Amino acid sequence: MLSYPHIDPVIFRLGPFAVRWYGMMYLLGFLAAYLIINYLARYRRLDLSSEKVADLLFYCVIGVIAGGRLGYVLFYDPGFYLQHPLQAFAVWQGGMSFHGGLLGVIVAALWWCRRTGIDSLLLGDILVTAATIGLGLGRIGNFINGELWGRVTTLPWGMVFPGAGPLPRHPSQLYEAFFEGIVLFLLLWLLHVRQVAKGVPLFTFLAGYGALRFMLELVREPDAHIGLFWSSVSMGQMLSLPMVMVGLAGILYCRRRGLGR
Repeated sequence: MLSYPHIDPVIFRLGPFAVRWYGMMYLLGFLAAYLIINYLARYRRLDLSSEKVADLLFYCVIGVIAGGRLGYVLFYDPGFYLQHPLQAFAVWQGGMSFHGGLLGVIVAALWWCRRTGIDSLLLGDILVTAATIGLGLGRIGNFINGELWGRVTTLPWGMVFPGAGPLPRHPSQLYEAFFEGIVLFLLLWLLHVRQVAKGVPLFTFLAGYGALRFMLELVREPDAHIGLFWSSVSMGQMLSLPMVMVGLAGILYCRRRGLGR
């Protein structure tokens, strides 16, 4: 069994203001996204100036926050928020859904593309590649916060998380940071290097993330107030399956149509 490192979630304080590792991970994720989008836009010959990238990220931030919160309210605890509707706006109390955030970003990016005339498929290829870095950093933030831990395990790298009982658990946040962050980023980067058909990286992300998330949910502790459906399937798995199906269908469509590179 490994020892949980007990990292202070707060980096430093300035009076009542606290800078937290989780917030820092979001900041680093958006900074990395800005740099990667700029680089890939030049590499894929997409007409995106630095000013347009900053404008795009602004709308994506709104999309991920609004979509992530709305997704959590609808997917994970609708009964509570029906009784306490104003609590849906209390984002600072936690409760965000990746799948809702993804839908929010898709809506924001499609609206931005329509307004600017930018190729939405090609932009999607670039956006999802940049997003993987933020996904990985976000999971590291979860690990530092000691939240979203894994299920009980007897494996030698199991950890006892604060607030999760006395038994060692999978550090599933680190699994997700590695597979959904590093591995998925390298796969998508390779697709860009190979100049695959437009749209393939986008739909590969959907299929790849959905498949990885579905498998990693097997070692991640389900939400206590939801549990497992049919004693075996988590909410995360149910939301990830449509991603896999849409992703695979999209890859076939792009390859058969031979969309421009």
